[in-house]
Amino acid sequence: MIITKTPFRMSFFGGGTDMQDFFNEYGGAVLSTTFDKYCYVNVRHLPRFFDYNTELTYSVTERVSNVDDIEHPAIRNAMKMLDMHEIRLTYEADLPARSGLGTSSSFAVGMLNAFYALKGKYADKKRLADEAIYLERVMCKEAGGWQDQIAASFGGFNRINFNSDGYEVLPLIIAPDRKRQLNSNLMMFFTGFTRFSSDVQKANAVGKEDKTAQLKEMLSLVDDAEHVLTDKESDLDDFGRLLDHTWRLKRQTGAAVSTDSIDGLYAKGLEAGALGGKLLGAGGGGFLVFYVQPEYQESVRNAMQDLLYIPFEFETGGTRVIHYTPESYEPKNGDLK
Repeated sequence: MIITKTPFRMSFFGGGTDMQDFFNEYGGAVLSTTFDKYCYVNVRHLPRFFDYNTELTYSVTERVSNVDDIEHPAIRNAMKMLDMHEIRLTYEADLPARSGLGTSSSFAVGMLNAFYALKGKYADKKRLADEAIYLERVMCKEAGGWQDQIAASFGGFNRINFNSDGYEVLPLIIAPDRKRQLNSNLMMFFTGFTRFSSDVQKANAVGKEDKTAQLKEMLSLVDDAEHVLTDKESDLDDFGRLLDHTWRLKRQTGAAVSTDSIDGLYAKGLEAGALGGKLLGAGGGGFLVFYVQPEYQESVRNAMQDLLYIPFEFETGGTRVIHYTPESYEPKNGDLK
C-alpha cells in the first residue's frame, strides 16, 4: 500500500503567462507558494476476489474490469502511461476540487508519485511535474498552464520561470520574520462557487481580443513582487497593493474570470481595509485571498462573515510518500502468489 500527500498551491503573480502559447513567444514567470492543505492518494493492488479488477474512489466510486472503461480521464490515462493494472485507488482532500488551488494537478502529481512507488520505483520532483503536465495537457487535452503541476511537485515559495526551453524553479529567499508576517497578513475565504479551470480557460480564449498587453504587464509584476519580498527595506504592504493591481489586470483577460458576486465580495473586502487581493486560479469562483494589515483583519472577517474563512500556513515539502508498504504483484497471466 502507498499513500502520498501532495499540497495545494496559491498563485499570486504571473498566472496566465505559464500558458505554453504565451511563454514560448514572450517568456513567462509566476510567483506562488504551496500551503498546508493537501490531497491524499492511497493506492494498492486489488485482491482478485471480485468480478472487477480496478476500484477507484474519488467523488464517486468506479469499479471496472478494463482500463478503457474508466470515466476519470486523468486516472485512465495515467494508468495507461505507467502500465498500471488491478489497483484500488482512493482520493481524499482537505479542500474541495475545482476551487482555484490547482487541485486537479495536485491529484495528478500525487497519483503519479503513488504509482511509481507501487512499482518500487523512485521518481524525482521534476519527473513528476513533467509527466503530470504531459498527462493533463497532452493526454487529457485539458486547457491550462504549467505552474500547478510544478508547484505541487516541488512545493515551497518559488518563482517559476518559463521559456521555449522549459522551466526553472527558483526558491525565494525571504527573511523568516518577513515570511511569517506575509503569511499572517494573508486571509483566505471560500466563495462557495466552484468550476473547472479548463472550462474557464476555454471560455476566456473564445471571442476575446488580444490579451498580450495585460499578460506582459502581469509578467512585469512578478519582478516587482519578488523585490518587495526579498528586499528588507521594501514596504511589505506593497505586496497587497500589487495583488490589487494584478487582479484588475486579470479581470481584463476574460469574461469568465470574475462574476458580479465575486466583484461585490472583493469590493467589500477593500472597503473593510484590505489593501488588495485576488481570486485564486483561473477565475470564475473558488477562493478569495486578501492582503490585510493586522489592525483591519477583524473588520475584513466581519465583512466576509457569510464566507468560510480558511487559516493556512506556507509549506515547503511538495509531494511526498507518507506510507510505503511494498506489495508482491504478478500480472494476471502469471501464477498467483
